[in-house]
Amino acid sequence: MLTCCVRRAVLLTLVCIASACAAPRAEAPAEPVRAVVISDLNASYGSTRYATEVGEAVRHIVQTWQPDVVLIAGDMVAGQSPQLADTTVAAMWQAFDSVVAAPLRTAGIPIIATPGNHDASAYPAHARDRRMAVEYWRSSPHPTAPDSLLDREHYPLRYTARHGNVFIVSWDATNQESATSDELTGWLEQKLRSPEAIAADHRVVLGHLPLYAVAEGRDRAGEVLTRGDELRRQFEEWGATLFISGHHHAYYPGRRGTLQLLHSGALGGGPRQLLGTSTPPLKTVSVLEFLPDSLGITTYDVDADDDGPDVIPIERLPRAICGSSGWVARRDLVALDTTCTAP
Repeated sequence: MLTCCVRRAVLLTLVCIASACAAPRAEAPAEPVRAVVISDLNASYGSTRYATEVGEAVRHIVQTWQPDVVLIAGDMVAGQSPQLADTTVAAMWQAFDSVVAAPLRTAGIPIIATPGNHDASAYPAHARDRRMAVEYWRSSPHPTAPDSLLDREHYPLRYTARHGNVFIVSWDATNQESATSDELTGWLEQKLRSPEAIAADHRVVLGHLPLYAVAEGRDRAGEVLTRGDELRRQFEEWGATLFISGHHHAYYPGRRGTLQLLHSGALGGGPRQLLGTSTPPLKTVSVLEFLPDSLGITTYDVDADDDGPDVIPIERLPRAICGSSGWVARRDLVALDTTCTAP
């Protein structure tokens, strides 16, 4: 009997070794999807030159941050002037490709870019700019990974992409009427409610004009999306978790309700002060880390005369910004609620 038990124990031990009966290993933590956000790269109308900070930011993207994807919140070239010759517009896109797209392409870093008012305004007066922007993105060997694009029917004006656990909608928000267009909002709702979006941990909308004003000189009609607060509630209903915008040239990481709002600062000309503050304008780059249940945002002040980008402590930013279109709370103050009086 004892011999039988010993044999049985030995056999069980061998089976356990073969089938890994030991305590289950802890799962390795999920690798975050890293995205770098830049916006408003352009200089003055018709310029084919970029500020030194643009080149510095691209260098750090390639050498330091090495993201999975770069998100551009519009205004990549300095158009929106019908007086410019076609050759000038073409030269601006060539300059963008040389300074921004080509280094990223060489490094194998894809771009998800949304149109802005200076490069592809939807207003009829700027149809030439819009046409040439489409031609650039469709014909150039830009570094958008083909397998990341899910819907390219209207590319590059509006489309969807997937990077890991992040579903991204690039939305055509080049003017205030985007928010009142049944075609554009209907398309956006359809994409955010799609099976691909629902399966993702994060649903990001990338558009140029913001929902709320955050910058001095931009707190007026035409500089924000019409009925932005109403659209924000629709974003929440449709499942969006983050809206990234540009245009105001001022960095502010905010929230309203369950929707996080990243207002991207300008990297090119004309950075602006935040509304109601005396803080100096900054040229910024934001690095986003998407984990299954969290989003980290680290933003840097890019100063070409300095030793390198400096982290901007979120505590230095105002607790809330009040504009005529509504208020935005700082993203880390989840319990904060406020009431704004229009200035």
